[in-house]
Amino acid sequence: MRLLHTMLRVGDLDKSIAFYTEVLGMTLLRRKDYPDGQFTLAFVGYGDEAHNSVIELTYNWGVDKYELGTAYGHIALEVDDVYKACEDIRARGGKVTREPGPMKHGTSILAFVEDPDGYKIELLSPSRND
Repeated sequence: MRLLHTMLRVGDLDKSIAFYTEVLGMTLLRRKDYPDGQFTLAFVGYGDEAHNSVIELTYNWGVDKYELGTAYGHIALEVDDVYKACEDIRARGGKVTREPGPMKHGTSILAFVEDPDGYKIELLSPSRND
């Protein structure tokens, strides 16, 4: 078994694709409309789906906002330098919601950013001890 993808429902597909590709540097791997079901799927990631886990962005036509609830936590991305990644993300219009620094009660360096729908994305340094 392997993890294929994580699905997020989004309110503005083009805005979400722009965030994941232009701000976080992912590639749009595929996009398809399903007129009978009135939804569109777009898959983004850092590599092809055959060898990498990706994110599925689901846009249900006519739905522009979702309640995120309290069960969702975050998606985590490993970055070479958390401080530099936050600078770059902010320069590209991204929103940093937790500034880079050590994990509370730990030593791993992390930060959080937020996508256009409010989903949290954790940025982690490669050398995690916690």
